[in-house]
Amino acid sequence: QVQLVESGGGLVQAGGSLRLSCVASGRTFITLVMGWFRQAPGKERELIAAITRLALNTHYADSVKGRFTISRDNAKNTVDLQMNSLQSEDTGVYYCAAGLGPMKGGYDYWGQGTQVTVSS
Repeated sequence: QVQLVESGGGLVQAGGSLRLSCVASGRTFITLVMGWFRQAPGKERELIAAITRLALNTHYADSVKGRFTISRDNAKNTVDLQMNSLQSEDTGVYYCAAGLGPMKGGYDYWGQGTQVTVSS
């Protein structure tokens, strides 16, 4: 089992920045592919960023490319999502996810989610 706890959500004005963090426990972190998902109001949950075990590869949804950056610290068992130039369309619940891969779909563990609200 893997436990994931997110932090860092909140209310921000359009154009602003937020940094989400997720700490993992229960399994050797370096064995896990990590991702961030977003569920906007009335929409399905979507993968917006992912990172491989040694951070050699990353993936971003087109909607966040160039604005969001995913990173991980294998010594601290954390994965972060730096979100810049936030837009109202970025509003939603953000979930940290972990799994054995592949990067775009192999997730078995989920955090409780953290709300991000972008006001225009």
